[in-house]
This record gives sequence, C-alpha cells and structure tokens, in this order.
Amino acid sequence: MRNRNILNRPILRLLVFARRLFRNDQAVLAALALIVGTAAAGGAIAFREAIALAQSVAYGFGHEQVVTGIADLGAWRIVLAPALGGLIIGLLVRYAMPGQEAQGVAHVMEAAALRGGRMPLRTGLMTAVISAMSLGVGASTGREGPAVHLGATLGSAVARPLRLSRALSRTLLGCGIAAAVAASFNAPIAGVFFALEVVVGHYALSAFAPIVLASVVGTVVSRQVYGDFPAFVLPDVLGPISVWEFPAFALLGLVSAGVAFVFMWSVMTAGRIMRQIALPLALRPALAGLLIGIAALWLPHILGVGYEATDLALKEQLALWLMVALIAAKIAATAICLGSGFGGGVFSPSLFIGAMTGGAFGTIAAAAFPAMASATGAYTLVGMGAVAGAVLGAPISTILIIFEMTGDYTLTIAVMVAVVISVTLLEQTLGRSLFIWQLANRGVNLRQGREVGLLSRILVSDVMKRDYVTVPPEASLTDVINALRTASYGEVFVVDDSGRLAGILTLADIAHLPHRDDDATLTAGQAARRDPPVLEAGEDVRAAMRLMDSAAESHIPVVETRKGRQVVGFVHEHDVLHAYHRAILEARAEETGAEASDGKTSGRRKPRI
Repeated sequence: MRNRNILNRPILRLLVFARRLFRNDQAVLAALALIVGTAAAGGAIAFREAIALAQSVAYGFGHEQVVTGIADLGAWRIVLAPALGGLIIGLLVRYAMPGQEAQGVAHVMEAAALRGGRMPLRTGLMTAVISAMSLGVGASTGREGPAVHLGATLGSAVARPLRLSRALSRTLLGCGIAAAVAASFNAPIAGVFFALEVVVGHYALSAFAPIVLASVVGTVVSRQVYGDFPAFVLPDVLGPISVWEFPAFALLGLVSAGVAFVFMWSVMTAGRIMRQIALPLALRPALAGLLIGIAALWLPHILGVGYEATDLALKEQLALWLMVALIAAKIAATAICLGSGFGGGVFSPSLFIGAMTGGAFGTIAAAAFPAMASATGAYTLVGMGAVAGAVLGAPISTILIIFEMTGDYTLTIAVMVAVVISVTLLEQTLGRSLFIWQLANRGVNLRQGREVGLLSRILVSDVMKRDYVTVPPEASLTDVINALRTASYGEVFVVDDSGRLAGILTLADIAHLPHRDDDATLTAGQAARRDPPVLEAGEDVRAAMRLMDSAAESHIPVVETRKGRQVVGFVHEHDVLHAYHRAILEARAEETGAEASDGKTSGRRKPRI
C-alpha cells in the first residue's frame, strides 16, 4: 500500500498542477491565442485567394500586377468589369448583408469598446465575401481592413461559446487583429502594436503576451504560404540619409498631414453625398464601378489594392506628373468606392497615396537640392508612413511596419520624424483619425475612454431608486409641504390619476413662488415645474450623465417611455457617479489584469473550458 501511494504522488501532483493551469486566465489565453492566431492567418490567406479568384473571373488574371495585366484587355472589359461587379455587390449588400453595409476597422473598435469584444460571425464572413469581390472587380479600396475585421470576427467566434469575461474576449479580439496584420504585411511586431494601439487601448502584460503569441503564429502560417518576403519590393539601395535632409522630412510630414486630411474629408463627404442621392442602394456600387472603370482607361493604377503602382513609386519608375495625378485620382476613386457601398479598407489606399505624395515631394527636392537629396524611393517610403499614420491614427504600428519592411534604422528615424509631425498636426486640427470620425458620424464617441463601454452596459433601471414621493395635481401647497418632509431628496413628483408625470416641486420652488392673493387655493399642478427633463428606464448611464450636466439637475425622474411619461423611479447623481467610478475601476483592472474592487466583488467570470 505504501509503494502504491509513493507511485501515485507524482500523478497527483501533475493533476493538481494541470487543474491550476487550466483555471488560470493567462494559461487559457495562451492556448486560445494560438488557435485564434492560426484561424486569423488562415482567414487572411483565404481572403487574398478569394480576391485573386474574383479578379480572375473579372479580368482573366489573379496576380497583383493589375496595371500590367489589363494592358492587353479591351476597353469594354475594363469599364464593364467594375460596373457589373458593382451591381452584384450592391444586390448582396442590399439583400444578404446585415445592416446593409460592409464593415471595417471602425466596427471592430466599437465592438471592443462598447460590446465587450463580441462580433457577429455572419456579418464578419459576409463582409469578407463582399470585400474580396469588391477588390477582385477593381474597387479602389484596401484589403488589410477587411482582413483585420475577419481576424477580429474569428477571435470573437472563439471567445463567445466559452463565455469569457469582457477583458478576455477583447484580448482574443486583439489576437485575431494582430495575426491578420502580421499575415498581411509579414510584420509580426507591427501586428502586435496595431492591435494594442488601435483596438485594445493598453499595453498591459495580460493582453500583450497572448497577442504576441497570436502575431507570431500568424506570421509563421503566412510564411508557409507566401514565403518570408516583405509586402513591398524595395530597391537594394535607397541612398544614405543626410542629417541636412531631416528638415525636408519634417516638411514632408506637414504636406502628408494635408493630404491625409483631404483623403479623410473626401471619404466622409462621398459617403454623405451617396446617401442623399435618390438611387437604390443596390445600384450605387454599379454607378461607382462604372466611374472607376472609365477613369481606369487613362489611369489603370487606381484599380484594386494598387500595390504594383506603389512598388513602381518605390523603384522611382513613375514620372512627377503621373504621381501628382494619381494622388488626386486615388483619393477620388477610394472615396467614391467606399461611399457607394463597395467593401474594403483604407490602409492600402493611404499607403498608395502616401507613396505618391512622398515620391512627388522627393522628385521636387532632388531637383532643387541635387547634392543633398537621397534617393526618391526614401521619400516615397517616408510619405507612405506619414499619410498612413495620420489616416489610421496609429503612428507606432505604422512606423514599425516601415521598419520591418526595410530593416534600415536611419530611414526609420526619418519616418518617425514625418509620422509624428503628420499625426500631431492632424490631431491638433481635426482631433480624430478616420476611424474615430466614422464612429462619430454614427453617434459613437470613443474619445472619452475605455470605460464608456462599461457605462453603456449599465442601464438607468439598474441604478434608479423607487422610493419617490408623489402628489396629485389638485393637492394644496400645505399637502405638498407635508409630502416634502417625507421625501428623501427634497423633491416630489406631481402625478395624475393615470400615473403620468405632470411636473416636479421642491422646497426651493415653493419659496420662490411670487406672492399672489389666491395662494391659499394654489394647487400642486399650478405651482409645479412642467415638462421637467426625464430619462427612460432603458437608457444607459451615459445618457443620465449628459442630461444631468445639461439640465443642471441633481436627480432626474425616470419614466417607462417619454411619450407615456409613466413614472417608475428617479436617478440621483450620487448613484450615477458611483456607477461611473466602478466603470473606471473595471477599465483600469482590465489594463492591469487585477480584480476591480470598490468594496464589493467585481463579479468577474472565469472562462468555462
């Protein structure tokens, strides 16, 4: 018996260790990060292959050299392919796409901040299908945004059945994003920082470690298919960078900020105009495709992702006039495509526009100061980072993408200078990236901090009190004063026989009533403040905070609906502030990996594995 116990001790210890391991959030996240990273990388690869398939059907070739590929095609096919493709996409968006719009990075940010990292799988898959078809038929959009959205959707799909906490779900969302970016650019470090910088919003080890794992896995999977090559083919020598050129790079940052603003404004304006046009939703992409096809007869570089044109700019094979023309054409084409309902993102277009901006600037700089200017390709690369960083609002990850593509430390410093100036200038003038702008147009404000997502889940009915005191409209002022003596917060509600709110009264209201001869017969209904500000029970705490601030009221009546005005309770500012305090504690706890505490348990759930 003794020998049997000795033999069982190692097994028991192993079982105890395994039990502790699988009850640990970080161990669970590490395992799930490997799964999500693999799935997101596979999704990014499948997405690229779907683009190639759609392009083969539309144009007869599936490679990325679109300018070269369509050189031998007839004009009718160049015009007809995006127009007919747009018609098919319009029908899909109208009848098969939830919400009737293809989604992107802005929706991922909203899900991370306001919905605990939860995204519908069907919407994500349909967005990927529509975006792949859009890029395949020549829509002038980007492929990285849809890949990020798909990666985030797959991360959410893994988290949902496990019923993970909000913090863990959002971390898995970041894992999918990091793996998608890493697989798209062969840039694992940039993938990590893009997920943390744009979506997760903090760099705590609790999120950092699993996101790194997912990004590494995404890179490994991608390299098995496409090899270890950068997203862009760079010249062997971009030329030495002189210290005297840094003022020129700073000036390029200023120019890039202006170009980025025009690009962002054009995208938002085109979307607004398209929504105002009296044209069925299903026909808008067809009209946009027709316009793009006609423009491509003269400037085929604007079709699709546009990486061939970007490569040509890096290799200094485009004339100055052509680069300037392509800046304007690509901005207009991308704005029209996104505004009309084509799927796709803005990452690739911003790199394209930045490359043309930097290339044109470098050509002019070399002509003005031939002895001091380095290769034009260096300015092209700096312009790519400066415009993309400003548009995306992601300076760190943009700089890292350039560094991982080049491995050139000196050139990366030049990129840092231009990116910081471009992003700072746009932030100080416009105050937002394109994604934040898109969310603001839908009434979503993420600039108040990550606790907004927590506040949005707390309803007024969760914090309201029900011990309110009421008086009928015909009550005398003496009855009102007696009722106020029993009211906890010095306020009574004037409510009619049907329970409908007719007004409110406080001691201050009675004290400030003007003296009248008939004061003895004055009723509560006559003295009350009519149509006071009210909240619906189904609104969230953010609405209560905004209303209290604008109305300068310490507590607000709560009604079932504003139309019926049936009183169900009231909200005091102390309870709203307490809810806000707890939301801040929870948000900080997510960032540090600690338990939120304000004297009560945080209610954090463990994953069910």
